[in-house]
Amino acid sequence: MTKITKDFDSICAISSPPGKGGVALIRVSGLNSILLVDKIFSKSIKESNGYQIFYGNIISKGEDIDDVILTVFKNPQSFTGEDTVEINCHGSIFIQQKILALLCENGAKIAQPGEFSKRAFLNRKLDLSQTEAIADLINSKSSAAHSLAIKQLKGGVSSELKILRNKLIEFASLIELELDFSEEDVEFADRKHLNELIQNLISHIDQLKKSFLYGNAIKNGVSTVIAGRPNAGKSTLLNNMLNEQRAIVSSIAGTTRDTIEEVLTINGTDFRLIDTAGIRKTSNEIEKIGVEKTLKKINQSSIVIYIYDCAETKQQEVSKDLKKYIDNNIPYIVVANKIDLQKNINEINKTHFKTSLNNKDNIEDLKKLIYNLFDNQNINNGDIVISNARHFEALKLAHNELIKVKKGLIENKSGDLVAMDIRQILYYIGTITGEISSDELLGNIFAKFCIGK
Repeated sequence: MTKITKDFDSICAISSPPGKGGVALIRVSGLNSILLVDKIFSKSIKESNGYQIFYGNIISKGEDIDDVILTVFKNPQSFTGEDTVEINCHGSIFIQQKILALLCENGAKIAQPGEFSKRAFLNRKLDLSQTEAIADLINSKSSAAHSLAIKQLKGGVSSELKILRNKLIEFASLIELELDFSEEDVEFADRKHLNELIQNLISHIDQLKKSFLYGNAIKNGVSTVIAGRPNAGKSTLLNNMLNEQRAIVSSIAGTTRDTIEEVLTINGTDFRLIDTAGIRKTSNEIEKIGVEKTLKKINQSSIVIYIYDCAETKQQEVSKDLKKYIDNNIPYIVVANKIDLQKNINEINKTHFKTSLNNKDNIEDLKKLIYNLFDNQNINNGDIVISNARHFEALKLAHNELIKVKKGLIENKSGDLVAMDIRQILYYIGTITGEISSDELLGNIFAKFCIGK
């Protein structure tokens, strides 16, 4: 971990969205940021104690550029942990660029993407998982994604991993202590206790890993595939859910040849509805490609809505399709469509959702069912949800090492070998929070941030 430092060059950037607007925000941070802004401001801010707001003019060679409001933050009480000045100016592109140019003329450098957040991490204002949550917060497109990012920004994941790390350190300490007294044949670490501890850690990390499916779906939208045989009503279902004519509907079987994707927000969560080609054997090359795409989308989905024509399709055929095309691990809903044409409603499986899409029956009830099916996937994960792919990969590696430790304890391997595996686990967890980091890792993470944050 890089040591706390306040000797970075001063950096500046426009932190508001690009283009013109009513107001714009320009951020300056670094050792000399207050003195630097003082040179171009109509009032002295050199003696500011921080958490102060000033109203005045940005001046260039005696000429007023704009009347602005400055907010001054003194280290370490700022986002970056450095002296920071935020300039609220009018949103003219000319004004924004002119102020940036003046700052650079007086010694500032244009910030790189994510450089303010990177300095916050290096100055230990946030750990690495929290800084990554900032990017997720900025990019959140639904209330569920926003809520998840806020929890992570406040340190939810960090706190959970800190508990895991402390338990591992305790474990490693007992093993290391045994090694120090190996000649005296003293056993400080009770093997039964260690086995229980390792099993608890395995279960804990396994739970966090499982939460990634839920967290990633919230972050990127829940992949919801509408599948079934030709002419079952897949496109009609998509149109009814969206309340618009998005997909072409025809009585001709096989109208949909490619996937159609639209986003539907239910209770603050984005669901990516994917209309697919009807599943059937066909000699038509184009339709065959469409069917292959459908099967691929089903395997990649978070939820499958399987829809069938209950007036034409027998229940045994539905069961056969479900068994053949949908993996047991993928949650699904079975929709019995065209119920108005079914003479004997008692023949339909009681667990199937019954509707007549031509009459737009029960669409809101179906939306609730879809939402609940997804939301229940997180029922055992509590408040801590992993949504970052990098964190998930690190947890997978840590989990694999824990399995090795468990096996080593069962086989009564020497303490030094077990201790090596424990140190490797600590390394993987440390890469998530930032206790272990490298310039290459930080470069890859912060390069994805927007400039000004």
